[in-house]
Amino acid sequence: MPEPSTTSSEPPDGPRRPGAESPERLRAEPPERLRAEPVAERFRGRPSFAFMKPRLSRWIAFGFGSGLSPVAPGTVGTLWAWAAFAALDPWLWDAAWWAVIVASFAIGCWACERTGRDLGVSDHGGMVWDEVVAFWAVLLIVPPGFTSQLAAFFVFRIFDVLKPPPIRQVDRGVKGGFGVMLDDAIAAFYTVLVFALWRAIFQ
Repeated sequence: MPEPSTTSSEPPDGPRRPGAESPERLRAEPPERLRAEPVAERFRGRPSFAFMKPRLSRWIAFGFGSGLSPVAPGTVGTLWAWAAFAALDPWLWDAAWWAVIVASFAIGCWACERTGRDLGVSDHGGMVWDEVVAFWAVLLIVPPGFTSQLAAFFVFRIFDVLKPPPIRQVDRGVKGGFGVMLDDAIAAFYTVLVFALWRAIFQ
């Protein structure tokens, strides 16, 4: 009578070493890929002073803290710009102001680009340096005085919020720090245009 056949899980060349994987399993389950360290910090949650503190780019992009406001950061940033303008205006003549605005626009492109990468959002609502620089230009052009500046504040905020063409198209199509700064520059141009038309019609 033939002996019953027996099967063995051992390979023909002898028992496996402890911990060794079978060739079949290695083919079925490829080794896990090594995960590279992230090249840039990614922010999770609402921006705070702790997030802003380590880097100068974040201080600038967040309007030195004004953009951290949990309510209407763009409006708060524009108010901060107005207060900063009032503090600096006695010390700066028009040419110096334009130099500050041009330099601040260029620095803002860098700061908003870098901060957007850190946040993982290219145009985060808390980044208000674009409002700051644009409103400085508005205040430098419109007639001096509280009434004119208050009217400019509201007109600028309306354009910045509603984003009429081509502001919305620029906001969506032009990315990076330059795009962040450019759409508010156009809102500033519209604000100045409204004042020019008002003066041409009613004065």
